[in-house]
Amino acid sequence: MISRIFKPAVTRFITPVARFALRIGISPNVVTWIGAIGVVSSALYFYPRGEFFVGSAMCAFFALSDLFDGAMARISKAGASRWGGFLDSTIDRITDSAILIGVLLFLIDDNQMLSILVLVALVTGLLVPYIRVKAESFGIECTGGIAERTERLVLSVSVIALDGLGVAYVLSVGMWVLAILGSITACQRMLIVKRAQI
Repeated sequence: MISRIFKPAVTRFITPVARFALRIGISPNVVTWIGAIGVVSSALYFYPRGEFFVGSAMCAFFALSDLFDGAMARISKAGASRWGGFLDSTIDRITDSAILIGVLLFLIDDNQMLSILVLVALVTGLLVPYIRVKAESFGIECTGGIAERTERLVLSVSVIALDGLGVAYVLSVGMWVLAILGSITACQRMLIVKRAQI
């Protein structure tokens, strides 16, 4: 939903930068790797230490690479490869998981029951894209749902950052919402496949 609303404006903004990066010899896959290493390193370094705001700022910065590598792949025929698409999708799963794992490590160490909710959000976050890929292997288009990746990523990083700023209960409420939305989205995609009568 978020990506559909803002994608045209964002694309107009980042396309010149993406073209420049291609001109100087940077490939989409290099941008993917830089972003992945940045997000994973930031999440697993700052979050377990309870430095939620700084960690979220760093994760948000490096997560922007996902916009640029996609734009670069569309512009460059060489970059729009099956390997590039596979790599991008795989890296998305790793970075999304690293963010929640970083928080989970802090909560487990701090002995909080909230860690169970984060674990549910982590599992549903992996289940949603798995259902899509499995459905597409049957020739069924399975996109959509109440909370796609962009919505879940923005929500998770935002509530973690706000918790880092001292906003009371925001992490608990956010993880409840994230777990519920992930579960609903997984069910919605399962229904899409069911209705297709494979």
